[in-house]
Amino acid sequence: MSICRRHFVSGLAALTVPALSRSVSAQTRSWPSQPIRLVVTFPPGGSSDIVARLIGPLLAEKLGQPVVIDNKPGAASTIGAAAVAGAPANGYTLLMSNSAPMSISPALMDKPSYDPIRSFTHLTYIGAVPTVLVVHPSLPIQDFAGFIAWARTQPDGVAFGSGGAASVGHIVGEMLARKAGIRMLHIPYKGAGPMRNDLLGGQIKVAIDALPQNLQFQQSGQLRLLALTAPRRAPTAPDVPSVVELGYPSLVAENFVGISAPAGLSEDVAQAFQQAADQVLKMPEVQSRLRQMGFELATKSRSEFADFVREQVLAWAPAVKQTGATI
Repeated sequence: MSICRRHFVSGLAALTVPALSRSVSAQTRSWPSQPIRLVVTFPPGGSSDIVARLIGPLLAEKLGQPVVIDNKPGAASTIGAAAVAGAPANGYTLLMSNSAPMSISPALMDKPSYDPIRSFTHLTYIGAVPTVLVVHPSLPIQDFAGFIAWARTQPDGVAFGSGGAASVGHIVGEMLARKAGIRMLHIPYKGAGPMRNDLLGGQIKVAIDALPQNLQFQQSGQLRLLALTAPRRAPTAPDVPSVVELGYPSLVAENFVGISAPAGLSEDVAQAFQQAADQVLKMPEVQSRLRQMGFELATKSRSEFADFVREQVLAWAPAVKQTGATI
């Protein structure tokens, strides 16, 4: 961790407010009594990982136990999700749940190893971040219309990278190809970080990636952001048009991030964790940082979060299957 980042995390960790209790209620004082493992289904560098490393130290402060970030990528995010689904429901193994293992991957599997609803207790919704169509500046493309026109002239199709098979970026690319009548060839990476490095280096020229990590590269001129997969433009990227205004409303797709536990978690532990998480996520400095990263934040109860995941599964499954994508 860089000196700058250590100072940032340490600074946030020091922002606890005395009026906000660091302890759990009397009925749950036995939890937590050991470190908590927070599983991230992607390698370091993606949205889920960044959020986990932002809030992990603060949750540790509130709960009085270390929160260990455990990156378990692979099999379109299903390895990490399955590991949590099969873990004891004791509050010591949690998941940074997101769209890939919850909304997308199960629709691509003949026999999913877990159920996005029944296999988890969905605890805390954090927010959602849109993806962007990104190109390397070496391409003769200035805007989305120019990209479509250029893509139609490529006899071998357009190779595009994403953070992995069955990621939101992968599915959006497949949907874009179908809607625009162009050919796009997916290049799956083991995480958005390695993919972004190749994009910056020009090894690949096109990608569909999360908005937050690309903002700095647009500002520096290292990359061009052509279209945002959101209903409207983002305050952090006001010059990037949304797919709705570009005439592709069906491409609206946002990657949600939350925290879930194995099904069967006791109500006492669920309440204790949610109390600590709510306190962390209400910190103005945390909210400011997440918004700077492009997150649209929202508060949902546990039942609302579970309903949201169910709605996401129903909304994504038909579109995912129509793309013909596989994992």
